[in-house]
Amino acid sequence: MTAIKDKVVWITGASSGIGEALSKECARQGAKVILSARRESELERVKSECGLADERALVLPLDLGDHDQMQSKVEKALKHFGQVDILINNGGISQRSLVRETDFSVYKKLIDIDYLGTVALSKALLPHFIERQSGHYVAVTSLMGKFSSPLRSGYCGAKHAVHGFFDALRMEHHDDNIKVTLICPGYIRTNVSMNALTKDGSKQNSMDQKTGTGMAPEKCAQKIISAIKRNKMETTVGGTETLAVYIKRFFPSLIHTIARKVAVT
Repeated sequence: MTAIKDKVVWITGASSGIGEALSKECARQGAKVILSARRESELERVKSECGLADERALVLPLDLGDHDQMQSKVEKALKHFGQVDILINNGGISQRSLVRETDFSVYKKLIDIDYLGTVALSKALLPHFIERQSGHYVAVTSLMGKFSSPLRSGYCGAKHAVHGFFDALRMEHHDDNIKVTLICPGYIRTNVSMNALTKDGSKQNSMDQKTGTGMAPEKCAQKIISAIKRNKMETTVGGTETLAVYIKRFFPSLIHTIARKVAVT
């Protein structure tokens, strides 16, 4: 099992939810952290609550929709710490709208942030991992990266794409000792549904019932760190909803029926 103590861990989406919980758990376990998200003031709050001195934490604001900035962000991270050991691609947005009603611009935004933003940052860091012959990518995707659900067509598409990209990257860079862990959370008690895009790109601003009663983000973060330490290729995190992955694999027509009839918001 690989320890994360004194490792440099870069976390996107670190200003709230799973990303905030991951930042605090990594700090608790002795890692150095790079905190990235759009809201610098919230990142400063998380850094303060992590209780880390400047030499062990870097606030590095980042917009996943701005792909051209990724190289400069990597350069700033490396200048501060000299290396990055683990990149946790956690940032992203969700969706709640029917296919027939969703503006194409919403699909483009989901792909730009959830997929291409993650790819852009990961590619910008890849030369560093290759040079060191060491590195670990962690992609916090979703159960929606394994199967789909109504009202989430663009989100599911982006998360499926993340799986395809990182499975290929893992194969190509196996000999460079670069690891990839895909994390597939189910219902985690965060604001993901509050911030989900609706048909015109506006926020839903309401909490899904199942999200609101989901696993605490702190427990989710502990399970993610455990998977990283064990170099897991892929793992699910959540409650009984994670069983749907196996239903999809062995009984695809059944998961179609279940997902179609479950009340989703």
